[in-house]
Amino acid sequence: MISRATIDRIYQAILIEDVIGEFVHLKRSGSSFRGLSPFVNEKTPSFFVVPAKGIYKDFSSGKGGNAIDFLMQHEKLSYPEALRWLAARYNIEIEEEQESEEQRAEKSEREQLAVVTEFANKYFQEQLHNSEIGRNIGLSYFEERGFREDIIKKFQLGYCPEGWDKMSQAALSAGHSLTYLLKTGLTREKDGAPYDFFRGRVMFPIHNVSGKVIAFGGRTLKVEKEIAKYFNSPESDLYHKSSVLYGMHLAKNAMVKDDNCYLVEGYTDVIALHQAGVENVVASSGTSLTEGQIRLIKRFTSNITILYDGDKAGIKASFRGIDMILKEGLNVRVATFPDGDDPDSFAKKHSSEEITNYIATNAKDFIRYKTSLLLEEVGNDPIKKAGLIKGIVESIGLIPDAIKRSVFIQDCAQIMQIGESVLLLELNKILLSNKKGKEEISTTPTSSDVQQEFPIEPTSLDDGFTTLPIERELIRLLITYGEYGVSINILQEDMTVKAQDISVADYIIGTVEEDKIKFQSELYQLMFNEYVSLVNEKSLFEESEFTQHGNERVRNEAADIFTPKYQLSENWMNKHGVYSEKEEDRLAITIKDCLFRLKLRNVQLRMKSLEMELAEAKSDEEIFMLMAEKKRLDFVRAKIADYFGIIAL
Repeated sequence: MISRATIDRIYQAILIEDVIGEFVHLKRSGSSFRGLSPFVNEKTPSFFVVPAKGIYKDFSSGKGGNAIDFLMQHEKLSYPEALRWLAARYNIEIEEEQESEEQRAEKSEREQLAVVTEFANKYFQEQLHNSEIGRNIGLSYFEERGFREDIIKKFQLGYCPEGWDKMSQAALSAGHSLTYLLKTGLTREKDGAPYDFFRGRVMFPIHNVSGKVIAFGGRTLKVEKEIAKYFNSPESDLYHKSSVLYGMHLAKNAMVKDDNCYLVEGYTDVIALHQAGVENVVASSGTSLTEGQIRLIKRFTSNITILYDGDKAGIKASFRGIDMILKEGLNVRVATFPDGDDPDSFAKKHSSEEITNYIATNAKDFIRYKTSLLLEEVGNDPIKKAGLIKGIVESIGLIPDAIKRSVFIQDCAQIMQIGESVLLLELNKILLSNKKGKEEISTTPTSSDVQQEFPIEPTSLDDGFTTLPIERELIRLLITYGEYGVSINILQEDMTVKAQDISVADYIIGTVEEDKIKFQSELYQLMFNEYVSLVNEKSLFEESEFTQHGNERVRNEAADIFTPKYQLSENWMNKHGVYSEKEEDRLAITIKDCLFRLKLRNVQLRMKSLEMELAEAKSDEEIFMLMAEKKRLDFVRAKIADYFGIIAL
């Protein structure tokens, strides 16, 4: 168990823009940073990071909080895992406190899977470098492939020895559970006996974006055709292959720097290019490209260059992947290597500069790539040529940006020597057909589709009066402007009114307590109570009290409050000489309005309960008391209604 002192040091060291920048391509926007949401697919950035407050807010998904929340939500880490990730990131030594049996039992299954996977990763590396059979077989294989020792260690390559269950027995002897060995796919069972799934194979660990090992690929060194060349880990709570790209943890920074991602097919392609000095490269690991993988790339760059060898059958199979990339709004180019070369072999014969120059010179946009590949087959057959043109226009129709579609239509018309108007007519038919198709298959989103991960249930009256926005607004004003001063009118003992300066916190807290206002939302009541307690203890509220709160709902709500989606540009005053009134200029009125609305809500709620009590009253005295209270509430409600200029029914 991580000590409190270590946790405090981790919080103090965190630079949230650096942490989130590991996963999201951020661009500065005033005093904050902005990027595309890593949780949902979007075209317009709505993800904000505010370094001064140590928080982020994703307006598309509703998620928000501090750096630890981000790691927990994005990387699916437990709280201790997120702390350990940050400790490693900032070179903070972790002090452990002894765990109780109950605490050990509470460790998540995901954490156990991660521990077993990390053990296996270290075991495979140990076998490769320090066992005689590992060096003679596994290490010799990698060296024969031309990989240097530093590259082998960089990618944490390993070897699983021959034998029925050597790795499994080593893991069991180290205290790991057979249950989790089986769930990771490292171990299988036959006739009730465990055996190593990857035995006799060289190992390629697969990392998530943050660099944590989550799965493995294993290549056999045997030549028998009936033996599968590659085995991959099965899906688990730790590993979802459709959203993982091999080498992404090492490529992401280079992808941002170069604003381009090289997409290859296999592990060794990635490794060879890295060894040649080209690092903005990832692999789909021999599987068909998925939307999840494309969206992962989209976080770091909008440009993909697919690198293929000269195998035409494999290249044709790539057309579906290209269409998926276009549909996600990314720019895609394709580069093929000379006959007999693939990215692996080409990289071993050329420098990084030669490789990048070759790709830049030979990469084609998808229209030129597709036409150059298929025109030879089409020949002079007009039917086949028409089919090719239609296929290209269908691909263009997937591009969400209308300007890009127009440019590609012009390009296609020139290449295929056909009228642009004809292509535009065909494109419009396709777009209309796609739109109708979406309407036919679309369904009305349910509440579960749009519900936030930590929902707050509003309390509504029968007349549709929803209390949640008002309560949220009062909490926002309290924690944002608590230290500000406002001038309010106070009724004196001699019945005269006198203006008095008071802090926003004292004004709100005093009114809430004097009028016995209760929040219908448990979350907002909790935040109000804790604010009062913190101010009483320290006389000063710090935003970190909520952004680093132990309750994740509080952290998420604080991030939402402290991250304004829109900010008034200073150019209105600086450039145009137009003064725009700020919220701070009318705090007293805003707070008074909010408090009166809550008072009105409390009055309405009490009057509804009074109606029920009157219906059940049995004595004249009880009826008299209730009617007196109702008369008083009618008066208060009428006064509040006069203030807002409304009619109280």
